[in-house]
Amino acid sequence: MKVPLQLHPDYLCPSVARIEAWVDRIPESGLVLGFKAYGDIAALRLPSATEPQRLDDLWKHTCFEAFVRPQAQSGYREINIAPSGDWASYGFSDYRAGMVKAGVDPPKVSVTQSAEMLELKITITLDLPPTPAWHVGLSAVIEEANGNKSYWALRHAPGKADFHLDDGFALLLPGL
Repeated sequence: MKVPLQLHPDYLCPSVARIEAWVDRIPESGLVLGFKAYGDIAALRLPSATEPQRLDDLWKHTCFEAFVRPQAQSGYREINIAPSGDWASYGFSDYRAGMVKAGVDPPKVSVTQSAEMLELKITITLDLPPTPAWHVGLSAVIEEANGNKSYWALRHAPGKADFHLDDGFALLLPGL
């Protein structure tokens, strides 16, 4: 399922014209995620490719994110993936409460980059039950070379950018 991410109305991002995202469930509580940003990619501040590792605070720079919550539950998972391949996954018991590092295996990440496009494809297995359906939010933080940041999501709640709010969990993926 391919969907556009929306730029938060309080931010500008002259370097990125649009971001497309997609997500599919796969057996064994897995997800395949994709993000494709179109624009002047050289004008973005991107981390250098490294041996991928689990790192905190990826959201402070260019980062692509997924939020996953089983239907009828308040707890959810946050997944952060940087264009370097670095990643993080957290579990929350409720809105921004009870944060712990989620026990998941490192995701498989592939990155393709050209002058006009940056694409990430991610496969990850989550520590969530395969049923029921999952509510999913997809988002991105884009940092330009001049330090300007913008916030993109499927849907934004009124007020400041906050990907953890229920409004952002805009997709419903059926249970397997």
